[in-house]
Amino acid sequence: MRILYWTESFWPTIGGIEVLSAQFIPALQKRGFEITVATDHHNLNLPDKADFKGIPVHRFHFQRVLEKRDMGQLVVTLQQVAKLKQTFSPDLIHINTCGPGIFFHLRTMNAYSIPALVTVHALMTNSCAHDTVLGRLLRSADWVSTVSEATLYDIRTILPEITHRSSVIYNGLDMPSLHPEPLPFEPPRLLCLGRVIVDKGFDQALTAFASVAERFPHARLVIAGDGPAKTELMQLTAELGLRDSVEFAGWVAPEKIPELINMATAVIVPSRWPEPFGLVALQAAQMARPVVATCVGGLPEVVVHGETGLLVEKENADALAEAIAFLLNHPQTAIQMGENARKRGQEVFSWDRLLDAYDALYRHIIREKALFKAGSTA
Repeated sequence: MRILYWTESFWPTIGGIEVLSAQFIPALQKRGFEITVATDHHNLNLPDKADFKGIPVHRFHFQRVLEKRDMGQLVVTLQQVAKLKQTFSPDLIHINTCGPGIFFHLRTMNAYSIPALVTVHALMTNSCAHDTVLGRLLRSADWVSTVSEATLYDIRTILPEITHRSSVIYNGLDMPSLHPEPLPFEPPRLLCLGRVIVDKGFDQALTAFASVAERFPHARLVIAGDGPAKTELMQLTAELGLRDSVEFAGWVAPEKIPELINMATAVIVPSRWPEPFGLVALQAAQMARPVVATCVGGLPEVVVHGETGLLVEKENADALAEAIAFLLNHPQTAIQMGENARKRGQEVFSWDRLLDAYDALYRHIIREKALFKAGSTA
């Protein structure tokens, strides 16, 4: 079967969906699926056509064309997308975005009739209304999957008509080959990992760490990742007098993430944005690290409070500091939480379970569409 995998950004751009896609697509290929990727350029200096581990990647200027309102280029891009659909002739399109690229899919739906699965990795509530592009996409989809029960509930509340054709498929990642090291407590080493943007709440982690550092003077905080909020975070670090105990590690290659997590005592996920899932929390669990996270979005489905980590209110640096201090004051509890997290990660968020679920859903959607067509022409 041929699958057109549509995502707003793709390798070498790094984020939760990008890391997942970089593992997911080659795994599908090994299962016999023929995959082609459609994605946005995102102003990167990359070719329009490329190859990722033997998988064709087609990049378009979706966002730039819409921002510039260039009607000539808009028509050209629509023609290019229509040609890709017609030439590749996919059995199914799997859309993994809520971004501007979906406009180009909707406008080329008549170019090639194809069943569509939409996986919602991020929910912007106001964008799901019936008269929005995203709302039209979700209503037109043959099936909608989400990465958490929280996101599924939100979508069904806004668009109840998709209830009978929607479900949850939790994210998963292949287990790293690296074996977890014992948690370091002398000195403690805390880790924030992800895109360095305001939504990730790393400023709250810094504020909380200022309190933690007073009680644990040898503690260290590592902020790994890059993004537009980095300058402000470095300024805040200086203002809090934490230059000697905070490290900005910069961008980290996906294959190096388990090694980085393996050096941490705990992983901090202080998001203020309602994370649909929380892939960093799962990566921490795989390396047997307890997680301190905010109770937003799908994070409570990944981090079980008191069992695999601790959950706190968002925008509450004091609560964040107390949760971190609790783990550092109770090493055996922290170790047990990490072990619980690793076990649960293997059972609930296993890689094979993710692949099996999408494999079965792909086949179900394609089969149902074929039966519908056969019935309508009989």
